[in-house]
Amino acid sequence: MEIPDTLITLEHAAEEARAALAGLEGEVRQAQWLAWRAAAEQVQAAITAHAAAAAESRYEVERAVKLAVRHPAVVPAA
Repeated sequence: MEIPDTLITLEHAAEEARAALAGLEGEVRQAQWLAWRAAAEQVQAAITAHAAAAAESRYEVERAVKLAVRHPAVVPAA
């Protein structure tokens, strides 16, 4: 499955926003949580749109994107 670079970029941004939550408290954490949520919503919408346009399983597209971002050395089966 071909994964567009835009999906990889969006997932990286969401993961970076999630990781930035570590150690935060109070209003700063709330603001970062909102940033993470917005980034996660954006990547989820892009995955859904790509899967629909490519007539692919949304689940499989999401799995491939997460695998590519979290484990770049692993090549998913076609």
